[in-house]
Amino acid sequence: MTTQPAKRITDIGPPHYDQMLHPVIKENYGKWKYHETLKPGVLCHVSETGQKIYSVRAGSPRLLSIDTIRWYADLADKYCKGYLRFTSRNNVEFLLDDPKLIDPLIAELNQNGFPVGGTNNAISNIVHTQGWVHCHSSATDASGIVKSVMDELHPYFISEKLPAKCRVALACCLNMCGAVHCSDIAILGIHRRPPKPKHDILGKTCEIPTVVASCPTGAIRPATVDGKQSVEIVEAQCMYCANCYTVCPSLPMNDPLNDGISIWVGGKVSNARSAPAFSKLAIPFIPNNPPRWPEVVEAVKNIVEVWAKHARKFERIGEWIDRIGWKRFFELTGIEFTKHHIDDFKHAGLTYHTSAHLRF
Repeated sequence: MTTQPAKRITDIGPPHYDQMLHPVIKENYGKWKYHETLKPGVLCHVSETGQKIYSVRAGSPRLLSIDTIRWYADLADKYCKGYLRFTSRNNVEFLLDDPKLIDPLIAELNQNGFPVGGTNNAISNIVHTQGWVHCHSSATDASGIVKSVMDELHPYFISEKLPAKCRVALACCLNMCGAVHCSDIAILGIHRRPPKPKHDILGKTCEIPTVVASCPTGAIRPATVDGKQSVEIVEAQCMYCANCYTVCPSLPMNDPLNDGISIWVGGKVSNARSAPAFSKLAIPFIPNNPPRWPEVVEAVKNIVEVWAKHARKFERIGEWIDRIGWKRFFELTGIEFTKHHIDDFKHAGLTYHTSAHLRF
């Protein structure tokens, strides 16, 4: 007879994940047989033992107040024995083992403004970065655009009437901590001008060697301007990453006139049917127009509805474009083709091996 060693309890790092698992999930770990969709946003997972666990997925605003988190916890205590989880796209999933509680839970979620959906052939929650609420290098807002876009695309979240799943992501600058490089539709904030050095104070507020070293492309060089120590920026080498502003507040990056948004399409992480793919440029620039960004909302909605009308069953946006060709994509969507769509970078794209398929 062997005994399991007692788990060490420390205050270093998070607790082991199995302490947070629903008992049905814990008992059937690695024994799941299949799952089925009961209605949009509601899945039933069936184990080899016959046990079932139900998940109810609701959209969340991602940046949550403490009041909202406490309300989620109270809802989970009321219907789910306290068990819930957050998905990688910031949806909240309530885990139930009693199917009779599903409809009351959905009714209470809807009553409080949290729609249920985002599963299978639907638009799931938009994964996004911090935007103006937090990030110093953002070229656009995140939460404001996501709220505006999802208000318009709400019917595609609560239903499963699209040809395939559609993943939308937003990154508020080119550093792309929102994973927009591999999404069906990517909303990307862009800077179009390099930082503007404040020459009169830069030498007093920043360490110039550190500022020079912060630039990954070598675009910043020491300089004397009007008799004061400062820096100069070679615009042709600047890639607008705002790394210099991170170490030096006298190199502001934000520019209300030239900052804006670009739209990219056709990316995916999935390995189903075709290899993973990077997003490609659809709309080079849309000016910031807060608080509701109507031009961005209309552009995203147009792409979704044109794809939904013309795509085949289970055909992701990138797969649909590959089938019809980019010329036809621009014709159907009415997007203007410009010089910015011509990709003249011809090195890395030929060497990256993005497929995870097994080859023999």
